[in-house]
Amino acid sequence: MIKDLPNIDTESIKPIDQETLFHNNQSDHAPRILLLYGSLRERSFSRLATEEAARILQYFGAETKTFDPSGLPQPDTDDGSHPKIQELHELVNWSEGMVWCSPERHGSMTGIMKSQIDWIPLSIGAVRPSQGKTLAVMQVSGGSQSFNTVNQLRVLGRWMRMLTIPNQSSIPKAWLEFDDDDRMKPSSLYDRIVDVMEELVKFTLLTRDIKEHLVDRYSERKEDLAAFKKRISERSE
Repeated sequence: MIKDLPNIDTESIKPIDQETLFHNNQSDHAPRILLLYGSLRERSFSRLATEEAARILQYFGAETKTFDPSGLPQPDTDDGSHPKIQELHELVNWSEGMVWCSPERHGSMTGIMKSQIDWIPLSIGAVRPSQGKTLAVMQVSGGSQSFNTVNQLRVLGRWMRMLTIPNQSSIPKAWLEFDDDDRMKPSSLYDRIVDVMEELVKFTLLTRDIKEHLVDRYSERKEDLAAFKKRISERSE
């Protein structure tokens, strides 16, 4: 069949490895989920929503860590050595999946949310910290139901080469959904968060051990092979 594809680099293309895709050697540690929220307010509803999400994730057997964005420099104002940036990088490397939850502000995610994502590099040396990891997206709104922010977060998740799960959560009039103890009240909105976290854990368990295989791309293998051949040629000259 390869003769019918004259533009294919035969050295870079390879069959789908179904043995790797459907292997049975699964990790037995708890799924590692990192949660990011997008507000610095003292009573931040995006933070409260991620706290509820973390409790639910823990019920489903996940280990969770939440990044506090307080003190994180704005992108392009630091060389990456700031302790908060290093903390974020370490948490991203630790994680096998993530939850991103942002308020909607002026029809968009907040700058706090975007700054955190902007500080996550596509690669650190040979490590691609976000690629192939699962992602759930959530938003909170002060007004009526909206999906602007979760839609934007999905675009960013794709750009970061993450596996964004189908389900999502949007909480309208979030100030009405939490009690005086900062716990979310029972509602269909709460049930949706349970749905999303359940789905996230399932997708993480299914993909975490094969994520490198899932994102192994022909185009990148072709580029790597060309770069390797160029280095060999330069050394022999």
